[in-house]
Amino acid sequence: MTKIIKEMLPPDVRVARDAQDLLIECCVEFINLISSESNEVCNREEKRTIAPEHVLKALQVLGFGEYIEEVYAAYEQHKMETMQDSLKGGKWSNGAEMTEEEALAEQQRMFAEARARMNGGGITSKQPDTDQSLDS
Repeated sequence: MTKIIKEMLPPDVRVARDAQDLLIECCVEFINLISSESNEVCNREEKRTIAPEHVLKALQVLGFGEYIEEVYAAYEQHKMETMQDSLKGGKWSNGAEMTEEEALAEQQRMFAEARARMNGGGITSKQPDTDQSLDS
């Protein structure tokens, strides 16, 4: 939060430690307020998972409707960045692009490893196992 506070202000402006602490407490309280109202919206809709729509509705209910457009834009930007990150590789990638053939070979290798674990056997090879049942 301190970094965000500093980034939002001109470089020649300093913020007292007490003011930073107060801003942080305000942010925590705001997040608690929005989370609580989002949960109530979610419960009224008889849902079990708070969705972005619940957060936007909570903002409206609490009188922060003028922020909805900006919050939604930030949410859409986050979705796009997350999607781009996953297309670049995500958590399963080794950092390099895979061809379709390489991806298929990797998938077959992973299936073979899973079969070996399920059957109580060890992994004997890192080479892809051609599964005849997948070809039919």
